[in-house]
Amino acid sequence: MNHEQFKRERNYRVSLAIAKSMRSKKLITEQEYSKIDKMLITKYTPIIGSL
Repeated sequence: MNHEQFKRERNYRVSLAIAKSMRSKKLITEQEYSKIDKMLITKYTPIIGSL
């Protein structure tokens, strides 16, 4: 994994952690969380995170 791939993976995981926190606090629904996850995968193209 090169530096750019690492940055994308990190950004994806940080963003997803925020979405998970919002979901656990009932600020977003499960469907919204799923949509956010798909959007983040498209934006960051993580290597490990999308497995």
